[in-house]
Amino acid sequence: MDPERTDTPPSLLNELHEQSQPGPPQPPRTYPPYPAYQPPHRRFSIWRVFWGILFGLSVLVNIGFFLLLLGLVAFVATGQGRFYQETVILDGPRDHKIVVLGIGGIIDGQQAQEISRQIRTIRQNPAVKGVIVHVDSPGGTISGSDSIYREIMNYRQQEGRPVVAFMQGIAASGGYYAAVACDEIIAEPTAVTGSIGVVMMHFVFEDLLENKLGIQPVFLTMGQKKDWPSSFRKPSEEELVYLRARLLQPAYERFVSVVKRGREKALSADEVEKLADGSIFAADQALAVKLIDRIGYLDDAIERVKTLAGIEKAQVVEYHRPFSFLGLLTAKSVSIPKLDRTKLFEFSTPQVLYLWSAY
Repeated sequence: MDPERTDTPPSLLNELHEQSQPGPPQPPRTYPPYPAYQPPHRRFSIWRVFWGILFGLSVLVNIGFFLLLLGLVAFVATGQGRFYQETVILDGPRDHKIVVLGIGGIIDGQQAQEISRQIRTIRQNPAVKGVIVHVDSPGGTISGSDSIYREIMNYRQQEGRPVVAFMQGIAASGGYYAAVACDEIIAEPTAVTGSIGVVMMHFVFEDLLENKLGIQPVFLTMGQKKDWPSSFRKPSEEELVYLRARLLQPAYERFVSVVKRGREKALSADEVEKLADGSIFAADQALAVKLIDRIGYLDDAIERVKTLAGIEKAQVVEYHRPFSFLGLLTAKSVSIPKLDRTKLFEFSTPQVLYLWSAY
């Protein structure tokens, strides 16, 4: 050891000194074992219990919100919700709204149901002060056209709010049928309307099946008129008279009566019957014969609704359904049509329509 170092502990110097002295060997020094580790004693805390319960409740609430969110997403994704989103066409006060209902393309049962749902939504909104029925349709099925007419008439009678028809493009036959349910009719200068009448159509495959394909259809019926008309033979004059009396005449009389009721302030019954020959009219011609009330644009229809409702300003909106993921996923791609039994039935069944056939 370095004699100059003085930092050696005295106990260690004594031990080294004793070991360096002669004498009997000394037993090794023993040391007491370390005491076993004792974890600290935790005392009961009411705050610890409180925070534990609070944490558990927060987990349950978060799970509930998550399940609610999933349900809402599924509700919207399926597109089955009975609510619509509003698209603002013209800004204005939200407590005074004018809703634009669109009737476009061929009128069928599906479009009639959509109009019915939108009118139910309008009824539930007290801020709606009036409605514009935007018609751009050549007509369609009798039941679809009549259903839309009935919905508009019921709304006018029960709610007492003004409804103005605005014609754009083609508003003929079933399109005009729906328009006469409104308080007034405004048409764009280039609109085409009228075509008060009924058309029935069906296909005859007799020549194609027998002469081209060599197919001979066989029908067994009980009752002389059971298969009138048939798509597998040309109709006889007796069949044509029967179909006019049973299908076309009632539908035609219904159309004429609807126009008489809707235009009673402008046209007499005799004047309506003279116009109900299927003729179409340009906007200025329709105005001259009083099938419409005025010529104008959407802005004019909005101003007219505000005047009838007794308001100066209004927010003009239209309804549309939210985006449907399910509709996107289930959308069918365009494919070649198959001539199955259903398609054959559709082709062979006569259709009586409020439709301008030149469309």
